[in-house]
Formats: sequence, C-alpha cells, structure tokens
Amino acid sequence: MSTQTKLAVILHCDVVGSTALVLKDERVAHEHIQNAFKNLSDSISRYNGKTQEIRGDALVAVFDRASDAVGAALAFQASNCEVNQTAPDEIKPEMRIGIALGEVVIADSTITGAGVVLSQRLEQLANPNSVVIQGVIREAIPHRLGLHYEALGEQSVKGFDEPVRAYSVELTENSDISPHKPQDNRQTNIGLADQGPVRYCRSTDGVSIAHAKVGEGYPVIVGGSYMTHLEGDWNNPGWGTYIGNLAKHFEVIRYDQRGNGMSDWDDVKISFERMVDDLSAVARCYDYDKFAIFGASQAAAVSIAYAQRNPEKVSHLVLYGGFTRGRRVIGGPEAKAESEAMATLYRQWWGKDNPAIQQTMASLFMPDATPEQVESFIAFQKTGAIGENIARILEMHDSYDVAHLLDDVHIPTLVIHCVGDSVAPLSEGKLIASRIPGAEFVTLDSREHLVLPTDREFARFVDSTVSFIQRHQM
Repeated sequence: MSTQTKLAVILHCDVVGSTALVLKDERVAHEHIQNAFKNLSDSISRYNGKTQEIRGDALVAVFDRASDAVGAALAFQASNCEVNQTAPDEIKPEMRIGIALGEVVIADSTITGAGVVLSQRLEQLANPNSVVIQGVIREAIPHRLGLHYEALGEQSVKGFDEPVRAYSVELTENSDISPHKPQDNRQTNIGLADQGPVRYCRSTDGVSIAHAKVGEGYPVIVGGSYMTHLEGDWNNPGWGTYIGNLAKHFEVIRYDQRGNGMSDWDDVKISFERMVDDLSAVARCYDYDKFAIFGASQAAAVSIAYAQRNPEKVSHLVLYGGFTRGRRVIGGPEAKAESEAMATLYRQWWGKDNPAIQQTMASLFMPDATPEQVESFIAFQKTGAIGENIARILEMHDSYDVAHLLDDVHIPTLVIHCVGDSVAPLSEGKLIASRIPGAEFVTLDSREHLVLPTDREFARFVDSTVSFIQRHQM
C-alpha cells in the first residue's frame, strides 16, 4: 500500500438530509445522489482536482490550488440548483461544501488527516447549496475572481486548539471562475509579462509608492530594499529568477521603496521609520486578513519592525541576508569611515560612464558571478535610482539598530543566510535567529548576498522559502 503525506486543499461535501430522501424512495434517492456526486466529480476534474473518496453521502477531493477548489465547488452548486429546479420528482439532493488547507495522508483510495477533518467541520457550518471556506483559503484566492464573501467570524472547531476564521463564499455577476490551465512549473518561467499593472499608494507623508503583484496563491509581500525596480528587477540576474520561482506558488506583492525604482525620487525623506511606513501603506492596499513577508538585506529590519507592530496581520516572516544593526553600529571607526567613503563615491560617481562603482557593488553582492551576470547587474543598477538617494539610503541602513525588537517578535520566522556574505555578516543572521523565539535558521554554503540561479545553493534557497510558507499557512 502506497502512502503519501502532503499539504493540500481539501474539499468536503455531504448531502443535506440524506436519510429523509432515502425514506421517501430509496432507489430514486440513491440514483439522484450518485448523479449529483458524478456531476461534482466532473466539476472537480475540470478544475484540476481529484475525487479521492466517496463515503456514503459524503465526498472528499484534493486540489493543489485554492482557487480551483472554490471554482469547482461554486460551479457545481450553481449547476446542481438548476438540476433540482427541473427535477420531475420531490427527491432533490442539496449539498453543502467545506474547503480547508491542511496536511493529509493519502493511502491508496483513502484519505485522512487534519485537513480532511477541518474541511468537514467547515462544511457543517454551510447552509444547503452553499460553500464555507477557511480564512487562509480566502486569502489565497485572486481578487480578480470577483467573489462575494460573508465573514462567519472565529469558529471554535472540535479537535482544533485554535479558533478558525470562516467565510461563506458565493458567485456574483462579475465572478470569473473558469478553470485554471495547469502549467508545468519546471518549464514555465514567470517574468515581466506575467506581472500585473504597476499601481501607486501614498505613504503617511504623501510619498507615492509603486507596487505590483504577480502569481496566484497565498499572499507574500516582499519588503522594499534599495536598488529595486518593479519592471527592471526581472532583468536582475539573481532577483528576477527568485521572484519568478516564488510566483509559481504564491501571490507575490512587490514595491519600490521611496527614493528608487518607480516610486517617488525627488525631495523624499529617507529614514527607517519612513521605510516602515512605506511597507504599511502597501499592506493597506490589499484586502488580506493575514500575509507572509519576505525581507531581504535591509528590508529584513523593516519587516521585523512592521511584524512586531502588527502581529495580527503577519502570518510568518522569511528573512534573508538580513541585519538589524548597521555597520556603523557594530564595526567601529574603521567601518564608519568605510561607509562614509562609499556614500561619497555614490554621490559623485553613481550613473556616470565610469562603471567602477557598479563593478564594486557587483563584487560585493555576487562575488562568484559570471562576467555576463556582472554586466547585467551593472546595467540594472543604473535604472534603480540617482546617486544621492542611494547614498542616503546607505547612510540610513548603516546607522540603524533595531536588535531590541527581536525578542518581541512572536511570529513563525525563517532566517536564511549565506555563510560567506560580505554585505551582511553571518553573525547578524545568527543574532536574528537566536533572538526571535522559535525561529528556524538555514545557512547556505555561498559567498553571495544575492544568490544567483547558477549557485549550487539556489534551489535550496527557493525550496526553503516555499516549504516554510506552505507549512505555516494554517
């Protein structure tokens, strides 16, 4: 007997009042119920799911995507109502459906596990002909589907220690629940063409912050850092490929922090608190109850500060190559002089024909890059910002110290750090992982600050991030 344990989206359906239907006419009731289950199974198949088990008057199915499960359920409920309206007799099976994300154990044709139990508990909250979903399922459904949700509040669920947020979901006139065409992630590259339109929100001081999203699934906000560009990032030899891999699994929301990229450049105040404000402004633009945050390099500290202040919004943190103390804080007079010299070089030479500064940055961020990757990175840097802004951002993150916040972050956290990172020393990664309660720590055997697709640790970098977020979506 083959056994498989995995995280999946589970659909649980049962027949309302099946006993009463059978008492009216056992043969006709059995026939109608089986026809309804066949129609539901057909809908499940069209939406890329699999009917795993039929247990008397209940059916259990498995999906990889939340939007597919909800689409299959709503399409079936609409169809089943039409069938019942035209039925010539009084035996009209009505269904209720629950959908949840959870771990399951599949052994041949049987399925068990917390995900099955939770989906069944949610189904019991549903009215006839309706669908109830877990809060995390709602958050994973793209807004473009145009569905209507009714909050059912925090539900105490038998067998689960923590209450579960539940929503009733239904179609609207603007709903788009056409089946998703499966893609082979091993062959499909996600890039600029797949990204949604760039939009703007305003931070608390009126600065316009550019943001965009790509992919579908559980929401992940990528904290803004310096030298980013919502469109140009896709040509960044390290960053673009990593974002594309995340977008195969999640809805990835990115933004350019003030002073660079497609956000406001001119006359902007640059400080740590303003950077936290920018993240807050972007988060407010999206109607998520909870979301994950990925913070790399300087954005790790900003992400930590936001999560510490808004624990009810952040489901989990992934912090890569991060530091909570700038080099002027931990490095002494020599480090301060080095930071000041670098800022002066940025102000005087950034964007000029002489590529020495960009070459210096490339050697710091990715010392093992190929000549082609270095050339691509240098070209990308010139689109990101003006030298004055880059210098001010450097001075800001070289001077902050937010290590005192770490003990007060009570959110599932993954810290990833390259052992040979020369921009953010490994000691800073260890500090973050040791001070945030319960944090997980992954080290990559690499010298890069931006792990490149050609690095032997790149796949582990991606897999660690994806698996951690998927494990903590509950």
